[in-house]
Amino acid sequence: MLGWIGMGAGRAATEQMAEPSGVKSGLLSGTRVATGHGWRPVQALCAGDLVVTFDAGVQPLTGVMRHRLWTGESACPPRFWPLELSRGVLGNRAPLRIMPHQAVMVESDLAETLWGDPFALLPGAALDAMPGVDRVPPEPGAEVVLLQFETEQVVFAEHGLMVLCPSSRDLLEYGLGPEQVSYEVLSIVEARGLVLAMARIGALGHPVSESSERGYMAV
Repeated sequence: MLGWIGMGAGRAATEQMAEPSGVKSGLLSGTRVATGHGWRPVQALCAGDLVVTFDAGVQPLTGVMRHRLWTGESACPPRFWPLELSRGVLGNRAPLRIMPHQAVMVESDLAETLWGDPFALLPGAALDAMPGVDRVPPEPGAEVVLLQFETEQVVFAEHGLMVLCPSSRDLLEYGLGPEQVSYEVLSIVEARGLVLAMARIGALGHPVSESSERGYMAV
């Protein structure tokens, strides 16, 4: 009897583990990032590769985690859908896709006025109310890659995008609060307010200063 109960519990646990899941942050496979050897697709990177960072120059990756965006056989729920940004929404030179919980960096005089720093990190979902931004279903089997460093770093992705990557400490600690992180990401309310204000005054389209862009493009 106890053996039968154990088998049933094991089966239930297995079924629970097999439940479909999705991810909301990271870089979509196919996205290129600036490395010490030029632009490379994120899925081709591995621990030890050198990647260009915004604040710390060229830094080695301490980990690369790969996950299917959606593991279910059914259609991917909209909450996991990437956001597609038309050309120019963030100064991007071509259309691109970002995950809804991926933190991206923008440069804004308004951010400097409000928080004393022209560079602000905001969750991708904050952009979903902007013209030229749409949620799009992922490709079947789409993969998301999470780059990790010894400490948190902002890296340069293709088309002028800048994204935050976590440290290689236990990810359960990631995002616990300012005392636990090197960078602070605006709340979704603050971020949407900033984005909408920037849109009203026509300040979007400048995610990175020209001097910063020249610096990483030269690597």
